[in-house]
Order: sequence, then structure tokens, then C-alpha cells
Amino acid sequence: MHSSAVFLIEFGAIIFGLGLLGRFAGRFQFSPIPLYLLAGLAFGEGGLLPLGTSEEFVAIGAEIGVILLLLMLGLEYTASDLVSNLKTQYPAGLVDAALNALPGAAMALLLGWGPVAAVVLAGVTWISSSGVIAKVLGDLGRLGNRETPVVLSILVLEDLSMAVYLPIVTALLAGAGLAAGSVTLAIALGVAGLVLLLAVRYGRHISRFVSSDDPEKLLLVVLGLTLLVAGLAQQLQVSAAVGAFLVGIALSGEVAEGAHNLLAPLRDLFAAVFFVFFGLHTDPASIPPVLLPALALAVVTAGTKIATGYWAAKRAGISAKGRWRAGGTLVARGEFSIVIAGLAVTAGIEPNLGPLATAYVLILVIVGPLTARYTEPLATRLTRWRVARSAATDTAAVETDAGRADRERGAEGETPVEPATDAAYDAVDGRDVLGRS
Repeated sequence: MHSSAVFLIEFGAIIFGLGLLGRFAGRFQFSPIPLYLLAGLAFGEGGLLPLGTSEEFVAIGAEIGVILLLLMLGLEYTASDLVSNLKTQYPAGLVDAALNALPGAAMALLLGWGPVAAVVLAGVTWISSSGVIAKVLGDLGRLGNRETPVVLSILVLEDLSMAVYLPIVTALLAGAGLAAGSVTLAIALGVAGLVLLLAVRYGRHISRFVSSDDPEKLLLVVLGLTLLVAGLAQQLQVSAAVGAFLVGIALSGEVAEGAHNLLAPLRDLFAAVFFVFFGLHTDPASIPPVLLPALALAVVTAGTKIATGYWAAKRAGISAKGRWRAGGTLVARGEFSIVIAGLAVTAGIEPNLGPLATAYVLILVIVGPLTARYTEPLATRLTRWRVARSAATDTAAVETDAGRADRERGAEGETPVEPATDAAYDAVDGRDVLGRS
């Protein structure tokens, strides 16, 4: 069969299958992301029916998916929102790095992998998945929630931190000297700062330039500008996701609203392709040998991410329910973790690091949408149960004390005092016989 025909059949089957999985998830009201990942596992390396000719196109589509997810996230907020949130939330970024990077570094050292592998695994466990979280926030209808700016601030701080972290890791893996690593780092920081400056200071001019009454022209200009900036950012050692997010921040007003409506279907299509691509490059046979350490690391860092989100939301004055939602939303790991682990695998640092990172990310990218949805209801139920149990304990203690007092009065020949009941209330001026109002 002709290769183009095979490609069309394979890619068509992928899209059709994703549509059916999305409908199934929608019927039971949960995120389709875990189903997309499992579909990728089934048709990837070592799966039931590995794909052939469409894999390269799926890889490109996956990159576009992450870029569109972050662009759409940026369109929800203005440049002033971004700057104010970053100024107020930078302590949360420091707490996030400390709580979530240290477990990864400790695990690598416990396994005897050495300091370079420890730095790599620290990055894998530190960075949440902006792509997964953006999709989950949209699926759950939480983009307008009070805790969402806190979540986004942490994600942006993480993504901007990658402009510092990735050059350092690259230099360590390549064994480069201090001078070469410093030059790479300086270029990355300069580019990130320049893009942020343009987004904040000249966002109005960019919006005016992009604006068009014709939906076709608006779509082409916004999509082209986003891909161009994302590509340039990645070429200069800055995350493509950061570039796309800042383009979204730079656009405002009617332009942002129009672009959002036009790009939403494209985002949904390519985001689904991204999650499938992640599963396609995971060999199921490589997971069992490293499953236990990956599971232990996932449990620990899921807890530390929930703690990070809770603390950051509490600091921002969010209610208890919003704090739990923020923490549960941050659990998912994804694209950045895989990129970091891939650098180490290419450099040949530690053969088991790649499979462990893949298993770890796969666990949390499946668990992440579930924690985002169920952390707050579960925490609320546990809180109510604890309060009810405490109240029951206090009531039992009061009754025990009252019974003891009655026994003492009986021993002394006094008449025991009957406990007050609803029948003891006097209708006159709403007071009971004990004088309570």
C-alpha cells in the first residue's frame, strides 16, 4: 500500500479513536487525558499495534499541541496580571522548587546514580506539566476560579526557571566548562527577559498589529506569530511553551477573545495528539523493573505538590476549598520532565534513569487529572468527618462528666439535674428553663 495512504489510514484512525475516547470520558464526566495516554501505550513502541508512517507527523502535532495549550492559557490573562502575580507569588516558586526537586535528587543519590543524575532527576520531579494542567483547567471549567491565577503563577515561574535550569543541565551532561555554560545561560536569560519585556510593554501595539475583522486573517496571523516566537525561543535555549504563553499575554481585548474562539478547536485536536505521542514513546516492557521506585517517588511528590499549591493559595487569601483545588491541580508532570530525562538518556548518564522518569511521569500524568478533580471533595469529606468525630467525642465527655456529677449528688442525697431537652423550652420570650436564649 502507498505510504501516503497508510499515513492517512493511521492518522485518521488515531483522530477517530480519540474522538470516541473523548465521548466515553465525557459520558462519565472525567478527563480524557488518561485514556489518550493509554491509547498511546497500546500503539507505541512495544505496544499491541505499533504505528509506522504517521509517527513523525504525530511528533510535530504534539509540539504544536503544547504550544497551543500555553497560548490559550496566556490569552486568559493580561500582562499586568502576569507581572503582579509573579511579584507576589515568587516565594511560592521557591517553596515549589525546594519541596519538589529535593525528593528527586535524594532518590537518585539513594540509587547510587551520582550528582549529575541527581540534578537531572530533581528537574524531572520539580516541574509540573503546563500542557496537562491547562487541559484539565479547561475541562473542569476552572479558568475563572480565584485559585487559578495562583496555579498559573507557579507554572510560569517553573517555565521561566527552565531558562536557567536547562542550560545548566546541558552543560553538566556535556561536561562543558564554566565559561561555556555561563554564555549559554546568559543568552537564555536575555531572550526570556526580552520576550517578557515586549509582551508587557508593547502588548497594545502587538494587539493592534494582529487585529483583523476577517477571522481567516486573524487565525493565520496569530497562529503564525505564536509558532514563530515559540520556535525562536526554543532555538535560543528558552522553552517554546514560555514563548507561546507570552504571546498570549501580549494579546488583549477583542483580539484575544477572537483568537480564543478561533483556536479552541485546533488546541483540542493537537492537545489530544500530544498526549497520544507521549504514550507512543513509552515501551511498556521498560516500566515494570523501575515501577516501585517510580511509584514511591510519585506518592511523595504528589503530596509535596499538593502542599505547595495549598500553601501558595492560602498565602493569596484563597478559601480552604480553593487551596485544595490548587494543590491537586499541580500534581501532573509531563512534557518538561520527559525533555529533561531525554537529555540524560542521550548523554548516556544512567541507563535506568529514562525508564524510571517515564514510569514516574506516566503515573502522575494519569493521576494528575484525578487529583485535580477529587482532592478538594475528598479533603472536604475528611474535614467534616474529623469535625463530627471531634464533636461526638466532646459530647460523650460532657455526658460522662454529667453522669459522674449525678452519681456524686445521689451519694450526697441531692436530686439529680435532668438534662435540658426541647420540651424544656418556655414559649414566653424564647428562653428555656435554664435561662438560655
